[in-house]
Amino acid sequence: MDKTKCIAALFDFDGVVMDTETQYSIFWDEIGRQYFPQIKDFGRIIKGQTLTQIYAKHFSGMEKEQQEITARLNQFEKEMSFNYIPGVVAFMEDLRAHGVKIAIVTSSNDLKMANVYKAHPELKELVDRILTAEMFARSKPAPDCFLLGAEVFDTVVENCVVFEDSFHGLEAGNAANMAVVGLCTTNSAEAIADKCKLVIPDFTAFSFEKMKALLA
Repeated sequence: MDKTKCIAALFDFDGVVMDTETQYSIFWDEIGRQYFPQIKDFGRIIKGQTLTQIYAKHFSGMEKEQQEITARLNQFEKEMSFNYIPGVVAFMEDLRAHGVKIAIVTSSNDLKMANVYKAHPELKELVDRILTAEMFARSKPAPDCFLLGAEVFDTVVENCVVFEDSFHGLEAGNAANMAVVGLCTTNSAEAIADKCKLVIPDFTAFSFEKMKALLA
């Protein structure tokens, strides 16, 4: 750890800050049943992928279908419930009290996040920056978004801790050479254990001191 630079905590959003992944699974399973009835658990297969990645892999050349799905997804996100992952607010407040910089680093777009701000206007006060999909060219598993997180706080990767739940997100954190904490909110603890320094179910028993120990 570079003691001349600030410590930064970089949080993915879905499944890390907000408990939304189960809702997305319902949406994408329904899309799968409509377009790919032969594929089982479509919602699980596309987990952690951006909309662009999903379209490129599964709906290539299907512009009409892409437009329809995008419209349905936008409406779905307007009606979603946004509930915090247990302990995350208290943990962020603990980080703030210790001078840690906090960013949400998400593949969600500005339109989706606008729905979040309506439900939780206090979110912007809990963190220093919110980095969305429009701010980086390559999505996870590329490390670009987390490297941008270090850049906006003028710190080094050795001082950054990433909190992620999806395989692509965990891979992105590792590719950025940052300490990675995995939340088993979306995938099992066993499935992600080899992709992070530590696995936690939520933030209820986590603290600044425990995070700082990962940087030692």
